Amino acid sequence: MKRLILIAAGLLPITASPAETLAITGVTAWTMTARAPVRNAMITVTDGRIVSIVSNGSPPAGARIIDGKGRIVTPGLIDAATQVGLDEIGGIDDERSGSVSKGPLGPAFDVGYGLNANALTVQQARADGLAHALVFPDGSSGAPFDGAGAIIRISPADAVIERRRAAMFATIGGGSAAGVGGSRSAAWQLLRNALAEARAYRATPRSSGPRDQLLNHLDVEALGPVLAGAIPLVIQTDRLSDIRQAISLARDERIRVIIFGGAEAWGAASELAAARIPVILDPLEDLPAVYDKIGARRDNAALLAEAGVTIAISVSAQGVHRSWNAAPSMREGAGYAVASGLPYADALAAITTAPARIMALGAQAGTLTVGAAADLVMWDGDPLEASTAPAVVLLEGQEISPVTRQSLLRDRYRPLNSGVTVSEPELAR
Repeated sequence: MKRLILIAAGLLPITASPAETLAITGVTAWTMTARAPVRNAMITVTDGRIVSIVSNGSPPAGARIIDGKGRIVTPGLIDAATQVGLDEIGGIDDERSGSVSKGPLGPAFDVGYGLNANALTVQQARADGLAHALVFPDGSSGAPFDGAGAIIRISPADAVIERRRAAMFATIGGGSAAGVGGSRSAAWQLLRNALAEARAYRATPRSSGPRDQLLNHLDVEALGPVLAGAIPLVIQTDRLSDIRQAISLARDERIRVIIFGGAEAWGAASELAAARIPVILDPLEDLPAVYDKIGARRDNAALLAEAGVTIAISVSAQGVHRSWNAAPSMREGAGYAVASGLPYADALAAITTAPARIMALGAQAGTLTVGAAADLVMWDGDPLEASTAPAVVLLEGQEISPVTRQSLLRDRYRPLNSGVTVSEPELAR
């Protein structure tokens, strides 16, 4: 009975008194404000905020101490493209909230309404050290647009939408061609026409408008923030010719563009840097599965970073890691990028500060700095090694339990651990 009570407690965050001071001592702290870590650092946390980071410091009187034993500490991870909280079981239509195939919603499709803050994917992401994410749609009835994504804050208790309609998504090439009649040329024409109609709509009294416009008023209004520069247009595309089309679009329309995918983006690295267009990429995309990725290469991230392009890492694994394993797959992708030439500090930035900048989360997001939210992870090894796991996770200064439904299932069915018993009610949580 005692064992079951402990398991039940483990599913909840390890809460602390709001006034409690926590001192994490003897760690190697990557603050992400420099290209080298602070050695033998002490991180002090009070009221959910970092109040000091010093080397060889002494804990404040009365502070609860966590001995880091030389382990690495990084900021909480940030995923610039995920579907955590949207799709839990991809093979079941009822579980899909990330796309819509019928009806009037194109750019107006908003995935924020479908976010499930209690999803097991959110629970797992929290335990894995994910603090923020941009949740994106992957299809609408108004191709080439997929709809609007939302920025979520993964808190100790749930996931909260911090910014609804934070970015507009569109897909060019690949499997999206069927939605625009089978031609990527048509996709670019429809995209440009949509922006033109939205621009005309903004300048025209709401009671009137062109009779031959293709977009309804919901979709036209949804594109207004893109034209105003309030949100970026994230274009999911891989082929080099399409990436150059995206650069031209950003210049012609004077809008913020982000490339998502970018398997062949290395070929336009200098152009992307000059246009200040970030790239959200998957370093594991080094073997082309489709013709759009025929120029994929393993050092894509390194070449882009060397040219001065802001890069963020989000690993897909054919969509599986967009919901499950979002944080571990990001770390694995970053490690693979390091093995392919990306500097270690840049790889860490690609899963912390770079996505924070891309998502406009604020100067302190993704960093360990005085005054920043105490979102941090202590690792039991190198964070960019696939076998490494969190030893301690803090979100908003609260310790997060490592116990999830996944770990309960693991313990229940692991043959060599027959002494651990988990009841049906606990698995149902």
